Amino acid sequence: MPSAPAAPRLDRDPVVLSSLCPSRDVLRHVTSTWAMLVFYVLREGPYRFSALRRRIDGVSERMLAQTLKVLVEDGFVLRTAHDVVPPHVEYELTPLGHEMAERASALAEWIEANAHEVLAARARAQAG
Repeated sequence: MPSAPAAPRLDRDPVVLSSLCPSRDVLRHVTSTWAMLVFYVLREGPYRFSALRRRIDGVSERMLAQTLKVLVEDGFVLRTAHDVVPPHVEYELTPLGHEMAERASALAEWIEANAHEVLAARARAQAG
């Protein structure tokens, strides 16, 4: 009987294939649909919550708030609350967020460019 995988040591490189590796949480956070789209939009510069929600078609207020909270906690997004009435909060990428946004954007652009091939393959698989 195989033994359970050992917990990764944090003094070594993360082993994303291990279910015990803390990098799995980061992977889950940055590859969600909404996070990918937030990265894509925030490359353009700071956005207020309502403008970001309008820019990302289909995202609910609750889901966007949850996504931004996680990305702020992970250090990808900076949340700046301005001391004005009514409250004014802006979201922008941190240096780490800019680095991730480059990669997320490249993936999003690849998907957009190749979606027709993927959809055609899916249709063939479902038909046959």
